[in-house]
Amino acid sequence: MRVAVVVFPGSNCDRDAGHGIDDVLGTGTAEFVWHGESDLRGADAVVLPGGFSYGDYLRCGALARVSPIMSAVRQAAHAGVPVLGICNGFQVLCEAGLLPGALLRNDHGQFRCDVVPLRVCTTRTPWTSGLQLGQSVRLPIAHGEGRYHADPHTLQRLLAEDRIVLVYEGENPNGSVAHIAGICSEDRNVVGMMPHPERAVHAWLGGTDGRAVLASILRSTLADDRRSAPVILEEAAHVPAHV
Repeated sequence: MRVAVVVFPGSNCDRDAGHGIDDVLGTGTAEFVWHGESDLRGADAVVLPGGFSYGDYLRCGALARVSPIMSAVRQAAHAGVPVLGICNGFQVLCEAGLLPGALLRNDHGQFRCDVVPLRVCTTRTPWTSGLQLGQSVRLPIAHGEGRYHADPHTLQRLLAEDRIVLVYEGENPNGSVAHIAGICSEDRNVVGMMPHPERAVHAWLGGTDGRAVLASILRSTLADDRRSAPVILEEAAHVPAHV
């Protein structure tokens, strides 16, 4: 399996994402793809990492959405390839129109770096299929513009279509509408989340709940490669979802 990690100028979580993917899915799984390229090289999944793409000038993710590689990301997403946007990657996906809504400045005006509790609201995505509905997980956040906003009609659609992926439990760290921390696309293969699962893959990092998020992608390959099913299921079964 190959996971393309897109690197924009200003990305600073791309190595974290690459190491996390390799640690969970196997060495050599992650492949870094520069923003100026136009080909994802047949990747089985795509990750847009956190950071400050293009310095977050204009708006977070606004310039990254017009970079050459995003044409390939759009094509992959429309073809059903699993795509995950983490933090700044979530912002890019919204700016690119692959996810609805927008990420605004935190309501308290501060950059928030913390480990927060979240609740899993759907397992019907390639990135949450290894989790349990209603499960509580703890993942790091690090953002100044993580307040998810959507108009009432869009919010109702997200609720009605089971497209809210994660919500903050307890304190809302940024003022997101309905405590939303992550959503998915209408086709369910594109997921954006503000928390960083790649920073929670080892106990020495402070937690392992992120392993189940990254390992979930193994299950999405079952439909494409039935010959790998026994191996994939065995690997996924041994990844702890919650500690």
